[in-house]
Amino acid sequence: MKNQLIRSDNRMSNKIHLTQKGITVRITTGYLLILLLIPAFIAIVMLTFTEAGNVASFSATLDEKIDLTETKLSQTSLILANNGEVITEIYRPMNRSYAAGHEIPDFIKNVFIVSEDRNFEKHPGFDLPAIGRAFAINIHSDDIEQGASTITQQLARNQYLNHHKSYNRKLSEVLYAYQLEKSFSKAEILEQYLNAIYFHNSAYGIKAAADYYFKKTPAKLTEAEQAFLAAIPNNPSYYDPIKHFERTKKRQERLIDQMAQHGKIKPEAANKVKKEPIILTVDSRKNSYPDYSSYVLHELRELISEQENLDNPDDLSARIVELLRSGVTLHTNLDINMQKRAVQAVSKHLPDAEIQGAATVINHETGQIVAMSGGKGYQSGDFNRAYQAFRQPGSAVKPLLVYAPYFERFDANQDSQINAGPLCVKGYCPKNYGGSTYGMVSLERAFTNSYNTPAVRILQQVGVDEAFGDLKAFQFGKITKQDHVLASAVGGFTTGMSPLEMTSAYTVFSNKGIFLKPRAISKVTGFTGEVLYQWNEDPLQVWNPSTAAKVRILLQKTVTSGTARKVAGAGLDAGGKTGTTNDFKDFWFIGFNGSMTAGVWVGKDKPESMEKINHQSPHLLIWKDILKK
Repeated sequence: MKNQLIRSDNRMSNKIHLTQKGITVRITTGYLLILLLIPAFIAIVMLTFTEAGNVASFSATLDEKIDLTETKLSQTSLILANNGEVITEIYRPMNRSYAAGHEIPDFIKNVFIVSEDRNFEKHPGFDLPAIGRAFAINIHSDDIEQGASTITQQLARNQYLNHHKSYNRKLSEVLYAYQLEKSFSKAEILEQYLNAIYFHNSAYGIKAAADYYFKKTPAKLTEAEQAFLAAIPNNPSYYDPIKHFERTKKRQERLIDQMAQHGKIKPEAANKVKKEPIILTVDSRKNSYPDYSSYVLHELRELISEQENLDNPDDLSARIVELLRSGVTLHTNLDINMQKRAVQAVSKHLPDAEIQGAATVINHETGQIVAMSGGKGYQSGDFNRAYQAFRQPGSAVKPLLVYAPYFERFDANQDSQINAGPLCVKGYCPKNYGGSTYGMVSLERAFTNSYNTPAVRILQQVGVDEAFGDLKAFQFGKITKQDHVLASAVGGFTTGMSPLEMTSAYTVFSNKGIFLKPRAISKVTGFTGEVLYQWNEDPLQVWNPSTAAKVRILLQKTVTSGTARKVAGAGLDAGGKTGTTNDFKDFWFIGFNGSMTAGVWVGKDKPESMEKINHQSPHLLIWKDILKK
């Protein structure tokens, strides 16, 4: 039995010896192969690009065939309010903000050099001994486990190539790394690398990571925080600080120990850094006012389409994606305080879950859209009722389609008389509210009490096509030839208008009859601050100043003694017009106060009667809360 055990141990020992010998042979073979592989590959490349009778130098071939101008890096684009505050960060598809070399602390640069590429300052872009070791290990494992990539190679992979594991990609990576080393200094390569690497949770580059995890710039990070961030890119999902904080912390401490071992930090200082508490200050990406931001992106499409003559929707979408990936800044006219008032007012006065609302506020002196509520409880991606909902305007259209065209063409004023009695025209018989009938009344009374029959008579006198000709200046998107009927005098349209369109048109009454299409975007700047796009529109004189002044007086009278008395007290100069459609399906109020014109719409997304809340006048209360001085 004892002899059998000895023989068995000997056989086992021989097997182990043979196995170890085999491993040694494979490793040795791996080294030899890799030493032959790189020169062979370079020779193949040279031969591939050899022209008849003229062999280009390897360096010249790389210059010709490898383009370092086209990178795969994208930047985070921003939307700013009128005070410069960032309100939205747009990741298409990744969150990255570029940090210049002087903005990045030397400590974190050294952490990456020590942990990722200790020969960084010496090698020409690739490290042959390291590649040989990795190649041998990969042969032994029958898989590609180790890449031995230098910092320059990692930059090449992130910025120009891909992360697919193959020897072809690895060889391309070496060539790109060599070309990078020829084209940039070591400091520039390290700067680009720290802006390219992934820190998980959509944060690309050290600047985005510092902001996302600590709400700091790289220069403000402590050494402990710098080492903590440096722990992530080695395996971003495994060292995700949010899900696996302890793993990240342990790797941070190992990195600090490596710094001490290589003389980059003193041992006592290393211990102090390791003991420093790490406190993450992570929140979701900034999207503070989605109602407004969604419209800004909508307007951006219009701006790019107009200025680059892009009519094809696919071409336009591709251009928008390209632009947002480049890290542009959209400077807007958003007034944050006014935005908050608009959103809060819509929510406060519409407690019924089925009833929705929208509001738009425009500075009529500057043509700036300063606030927008897309609906109660608006979330990113929701239907934005402020500019996407087209509803019947009711009597709110009368100042635009009836009274202004009339004053423009006839010598009339607020005291001029008009028949408010019954009317039928070719079978169309409009009624006043409640079926009431009146005789001759002043234009002021007909306007402030929103009588219907006088409005139809006035439109008939002006001429339907003539009046609609005036409306062309306002660029209402859904008006068609079918709307050119007398019923439009009291808001009878096939589709209708959006709150933004109605509010925009009303600015003309506070601007001496001049219309300048209101805009949310003031300018778009590029990564380095240069102005890329801005609106260049000429104001249009729609009506004479005297016409605008007459309508403005009637709008003020409507607030003091007409259908909008509930907003009286908002301001001495406040004025506006109500609008209610048949069966109380839509409530409107558009008016001005000081330098602002605001429009409010209230209704259900699927039009239904809201008669039960008619006496509450929520549209007037919302407007008053927004513009009350």
